[in-house]
Amino acid sequence: MPTYNRADLAFERGEGARLWTVDGRRFLDFGAGIATSSIGHGHPHLVKAIAEQAARVMHVSNLYRVPQAEELAARHVAASFADSVFFCNSGAEANEGMVKAVRKYHAENGHPERFGMICFEGAFHGRTLAMLSATGNEKYLAGFGPPVEGFSHVPFENMNAVRSAINSQTAGIMIEPIQGEGGVRPASLRFLKELRQVCDEYGLLLALDEVQTGMGRSGKLWAHQWAGIEPDVMSAAKGIGGGFPLGAVLAKEAVAKHLKPGTHGTTYGGGPLACTAGLAVMDVIMAPGFLDGVDRVARHLWKGLLGLAERHPSVIEGIQGAGLLLGIKLKPEVSNGEMQGATVAEGLLTVAAGMNVLRLAPPLIITEAEADEAVELLDRACRRMTPSNAKVAAK
Repeated sequence: MPTYNRADLAFERGEGARLWTVDGRRFLDFGAGIATSSIGHGHPHLVKAIAEQAARVMHVSNLYRVPQAEELAARHVAASFADSVFFCNSGAEANEGMVKAVRKYHAENGHPERFGMICFEGAFHGRTLAMLSATGNEKYLAGFGPPVEGFSHVPFENMNAVRSAINSQTAGIMIEPIQGEGGVRPASLRFLKELRQVCDEYGLLLALDEVQTGMGRSGKLWAHQWAGIEPDVMSAAKGIGGGFPLGAVLAKEAVAKHLKPGTHGTTYGGGPLACTAGLAVMDVIMAPGFLDGVDRVARHLWKGLLGLAERHPSVIEGIQGAGLLLGIKLKPEVSNGEMQGATVAEGLLTVAAGMNVLRLAPPLIITEAEADEAVELLDRACRRMTPSNAKVAAK
């Protein structure tokens, strides 16, 4: 199907933060498969774990115990707010499961009328029918019939609007700590704390979408930890499998206990192979000093990007984001699509985001030297995009 607008690049191998095309070109990868290849390409520990598990058993279904899933769940529980974990295959699946968990919680506590989720303008929660409705973007909804009931949208970072949207049907508040597709916009730590407070005040559940922000990308295991809060339920995917399809719903026991047999499920989710990949990623990211290293390199990259913005005021409007999920906000005269093409021409892979932002989401294993290299490649791309050169570069 003509579903994707793919770039004319075909990669045959990768190592660390590098990718090589079939025709021999080398790229520095600051997209990481849209924030997914968290520990880089060809990581020996991940490759070995997957290969050995594939030779033993790949799939058995959830009709039986899966020791790898049990171990991975225990490790995620030990490292988070959660008491229980449900594994699935993607971020959209995880978000679907999270919303079901919120609705089920209220139904089982005598309030089936409370099924509405307050979401935010600029959000992206996936492309299933319900998650398109949670996202609320008319462009994505077009042609797929009426939106799924139960999702309302308020301006990002507007606490007055949140309070005004709460009614007798509200079940929870759903938010990305950093809006990825929506322009790499971080919620302030104050706003996240206020959301936790308003949920407690009105008996709502706080549901965090950490599909893109989680698994170390912010410099902590989960981005909400910077705010010192705990959600009631959270979705995860992308980086937790290091490039292998894996998603998860993490929840407190008060929420998780209502998802009894028959209420939710998946054929592939939580299989031996995927959870082995998840365990290998946990080994790397939870190693002593790893997250401190992510935070250090992220701050170094941020400093370099601020300098880049100062050197190219006709191209760059500002730098935003947090950790290793950063956005270069471009001037209206420079489209992020053109800028993305310019970075490819210079040997750097990036990802476009909303609000005319160029997104940087490199593997978490990048070094300060690779961060400096990326800034230099971006500098060259910016020179291509200066007003006198932009029209030529866009051809």
